[in-house]
Amino acid sequence: MRRLLVTGGAGFIGANFCHHWCAAHPEDRIVVLDALTYAGNLASIAPLIEAGKLRFVRGDIGERAQVATLLAEESLGTIVNFAAESHVDRSLEDPAQFLRTNVLGTQALLDAARTAWGAEAHRRGCRFHHVSTDEVYGSLAPGAAAFTESTPYAPNSPYAASKAAADHLVRAWAHSFGLSVTISNCSNNYGPFQFPEKLLPLCILNILEGRPLPIYGDGLQVRDWLHVSDHCRALELILTRSAPGETWNIGGSTQEPNLAVVGTVCDLVDHAFAAEPALAARFPRSAPAQGRSARSLIEHVRDRPGHDRRYAVDSGKIARLLGFRAATPLQAGLGATVRWYLDNEAWWRAVASGEYRQWYARQYPGTRGT
Repeated sequence: MRRLLVTGGAGFIGANFCHHWCAAHPEDRIVVLDALTYAGNLASIAPLIEAGKLRFVRGDIGERAQVATLLAEESLGTIVNFAAESHVDRSLEDPAQFLRTNVLGTQALLDAARTAWGAEAHRRGCRFHHVSTDEVYGSLAPGAAAFTESTPYAPNSPYAASKAAADHLVRAWAHSFGLSVTISNCSNNYGPFQFPEKLLPLCILNILEGRPLPIYGDGLQVRDWLHVSDHCRALELILTRSAPGETWNIGGSTQEPNLAVVGTVCDLVDHAFAAEPALAARFPRSAPAQGRSARSLIEHVRDRPGHDRRYAVDSGKIARLLGFRAATPLQAGLGATVRWYLDNEAWWRAVASGEYRQWYARQYPGTRGT
């Protein structure tokens, strides 16, 4: 029986991980620690709480004493750290918040683990797993080989720099203090429970609300798309099979430009409206309800500063040593994602509140309809 602390467990990837782990390991004990900032949503894990499958504690990873007490009282021997500020655009608005959470918060969490686990942590099988991003590696030129675990770090945004710093801290605590750690660097996740500031839910909700679909620059920035369910499977393999001290790249092995992916989402929404006439009554402001293609909402806006052109990770190591391969084709994953947002209107209506709308208006002041 494992006893896990999942930080940021009410966020997008953390919530999906909690659902995955509770289904795959119902005998394990999970405690979620989340500060419930704008992107944390308790509704994402409410069914698990109500069913008694996990305990929720509201708190900040930067509160080292609180975390150490929680680790000790619950005898938690595994930490899975999802807690982070994660949106590049917001990091350009307020870099300091990203340093507080992603760097100082990670340092406090590492110290709490040392305090609670003591010198015998490695022998007892304790593990600190840190969830990171491919953005720490910087930008790839067209045709360049994908990032590997040995690619030098070259972050280009405040967000990426804060995550790179956190990765270095995790490695330093392992080397200096003997903490048992693993790190994973994942590519672009998508799927259920994602806050609508990110590209795909932003586009889905904007289509349904009849708002523009803002595309930075020419929209040809290439990303490696990973369905969150595949990411959760990879994390399970790392936690159950990886030796301590390892770093793992997790990718979807599907490189597509942002503009092409948004176009596919538009087509999927159009098809859903054609197949289900009731959707037009539910979303009368949407383009398909008004007889127009969702693609007609696409607007190119000025590119953000320092926008990386391409990310791609080489998942060969985790495929070879742990047997992981992404199982969700992009078309199927996008279809399932569109379906989830159509079927979970109450969830996104609750999160797409004034805070999100204010951020959208600040970010895209020149788009029509805002």
